[in-house]
Amino acid sequence: MKLWGGRFTRELNQLAHNFNASISFDQKFYKQDIRGSIAHVTMLAKQGILTGDEKEKIIDGLQGILNDIENGTLQITTEHEDIHSFVETHLIARIGETGKKLHTGRSRNDQVALDMKLYTRDEIQETSDLLKELMSVLHRIMSENTETYMPGFTHMQKAQPVTLAHHLGAYFEMFRRDRSRLHDIYTRMNYCPLGAGALAGTTYPLDREYSASLLEFEGPTRNSMDSVSDRDYLIELLSALSTIMMHLSRFCEEIITWNSNEYRFVEIDDSYSTGSSIMPQKKNPDIAELIRGKTGRVYGALISLLTTMKGIPLAYNKDMQEDKELTFDAIDTTKGCIALFTGMIDTITFHKTVMENSAKNGFTNATDAADYLVNHGVAFRDAHGIIGQLVLLCIEKNISLDELPLEEYKKISPVFEEDIYEAISMQTCVKQRNITGAPGQEAMKQVIAANEEYLKHS
Repeated sequence: MKLWGGRFTRELNQLAHNFNASISFDQKFYKQDIRGSIAHVTMLAKQGILTGDEKEKIIDGLQGILNDIENGTLQITTEHEDIHSFVETHLIARIGETGKKLHTGRSRNDQVALDMKLYTRDEIQETSDLLKELMSVLHRIMSENTETYMPGFTHMQKAQPVTLAHHLGAYFEMFRRDRSRLHDIYTRMNYCPLGAGALAGTTYPLDREYSASLLEFEGPTRNSMDSVSDRDYLIELLSALSTIMMHLSRFCEEIITWNSNEYRFVEIDDSYSTGSSIMPQKKNPDIAELIRGKTGRVYGALISLLTTMKGIPLAYNKDMQEDKELTFDAIDTTKGCIALFTGMIDTITFHKTVMENSAKNGFTNATDAADYLVNHGVAFRDAHGIIGQLVLLCIEKNISLDELPLEEYKKISPVFEEDIYEAISMQTCVKQRNITGAPGQEAMKQVIAANEEYLKHS
């Protein structure tokens, strides 16, 4: 059954029907469509537009349809144009003429706008919960590794020593911002379009505030034309999902690098690795690579929807049907990637000795050696030059600053004494950095305690 046949004398061309139909993808929010309809008829009965008996009959019919879809006895089929017509057709078949009153005071325009908001709201919460699970894993690893030393990088060059806790803490902050963005989007979008009609409301005395409260919205939307043509919240969501994927992709890039034979910082668990069909020695970081690759897919959804919306006049136009497949795919992709990444990082093995040796052999303590000279009265610019000479000498001898004999230090500057080795140890280099945000153990303890509170109360 089509919801608009009265004006037409010929059937829609089958190819045109297939092109126009959305049920192949909008069936995804059958729960939201039925929930919205139940709220709508509840409000209609409250306003005296439907009788109490009609309300109960319609709600019982809708609940029956929902139960039958859930238990598999009712299949959503493609002869229907969309999920709205599917539900309404089956309602009328089950309860008769009363079912035709379901659509009183409502258009498919405000109905689909409502369904999409309800669905998006649920998915935002699920995505936020998945991020919280990931952050809980990072929190555990951070708590266990405040004294696991590794090189920090700039320009992909070893720069200064940090800890694994500090390094992973950077991603914890990224994902915290991601959850904050999702929360902001939820708050901003949480207004109910039901009652906006096709674009200009309705002459029925609807109580839009009541409908909104039944569906746990902050209130009704304030302009009926905007209500049915607004897709800003989806663009914002796709932007937030793109940012989440960018953060995951950066993290994956580091894991791929750390997993290489040249680094050997980590070993990915067998359950998140694959092998080669021809090279038996290979253990490939395919999950990390796929997450990195799927980032472009989510970016594509954002650009596609922005492009679709850029030339659409008010109010509703069919172009907007393109929002669903893009958004559904981006949500599913992002959620899947977060879940897989969480499992991968939770089971990964960190080779702590290799990481610490890499920090030592990369002269990450050179700045601290220069600070040692400054603390003994040498001007920083002179200290910088002295340490540069020492690094060059170590490169020639293929040793680290920790391994260079004291007499070699003294040949370049007599200021050096035996305590230079303590001053440039990884422990000292990190321990002395205790200002807010730095990798020192005391600073990190405060961060980890704050993260614990955040995870408890968010």
